[in-house]
Amino acid sequence: MTDRRQFLKTSLLGASALAMAKPLAAAASSGATGATGQPGIVRVASTWDFGVAANQAAWTVLGQGGHALDAVETGVRVPEADLKNHSVGRAGYPDRDGHVSLDASIMDAEGNCGAVAAIEHIAHPISVARRVMERTPHVLLVGDGALQFALEQGFKKEHLLTPESEKAWHEWLKTAHYEPSINSEVRDYGKTNLGLPGGKDNHDTIGMLALDAHGKLAGACTTSGMAWKMRGRVGDSPIIGAGLYVDGDVGGATSTGVGEEVIRNAGSFLVVELMRQGRTPTEACKEAVMRIIKRRPEATKTLQVGFLAMNKEGEVGAYAIQHGFTYAVCDAKKQDALLPSASVYTTSYS
Repeated sequence: MTDRRQFLKTSLLGASALAMAKPLAAAASSGATGATGQPGIVRVASTWDFGVAANQAAWTVLGQGGHALDAVETGVRVPEADLKNHSVGRAGYPDRDGHVSLDASIMDAEGNCGAVAAIEHIAHPISVARRVMERTPHVLLVGDGALQFALEQGFKKEHLLTPESEKAWHEWLKTAHYEPSINSEVRDYGKTNLGLPGGKDNHDTIGMLALDAHGKLAGACTTSGMAWKMRGRVGDSPIIGAGLYVDGDVGGATSTGVGEEVIRNAGSFLVVELMRQGRTPTEACKEAVMRIIKRRPEATKTLQVGFLAMNKEGEVGAYAIQHGFTYAVCDAKKQDALLPSASVYTTSYS
């Protein structure tokens, strides 16, 4: 009897091994394997319409079998350098005193992360954030200390206030009226809203999540923050767990909109934890949005927060408070998809 049981056990193990061998061999030959060793999806997703160009840059890394961390840094550097983008990077609108200060964070699947906040004179804060992650024992450097570190690392000190942004700032000073507007991705240059040329360009963020051919996730988030903010104000983008969070066993999430509301709820960490409990990316984003609304139901009628998430299988989802939030997705089949996010309110209060 013992010999018979041992024979059956050995036979079953052999059959299982044979069944697993074929998909594992196929994954190895393709170079695209998920976290479990099975064939996986290679994909990148990011917030807003300028995420399309950012994704395409990230795909130059991912499409060649490169790493997600390199991809997200490469991708978000595109809007950081875009002189027409007044909410991310070097062309960002300044604070109320005329200073352009930038925030950024980056994180990989193993929990390694780095960030900079309120850094001035550096055009690519995301790259400084990565240096913080890789070359210091810290997670977050701020202000003059972040600038000092960047210069020591060889980054070029630049004057970031562009003529167009300076002109907008002087126009805003005529009223000095500060009111975040809902969907700042809507660009209509030449028109004004509350003294703000461009209408709604006073808070935006590029948040990006990527899954590579090695089954690894990474994320990046970078912004110039709210236009006309108080000097020294920092939003959610450089705060790990608020503007960005990645867990290689579960997925990643990033946010956009009014950062104060995201910080109050540890938004991106919450989304990832909800996915850990079994929610889809869209379900997790929706629940995080609803928690924000539950805490401040009246205030949230006139502001925007949106979440974007990707799980370890490459499934992407998003949800926002207000109608109008969009996100871009790029993979081997589609390079320029721009999708509308579901939202609580289908029409804007503003």
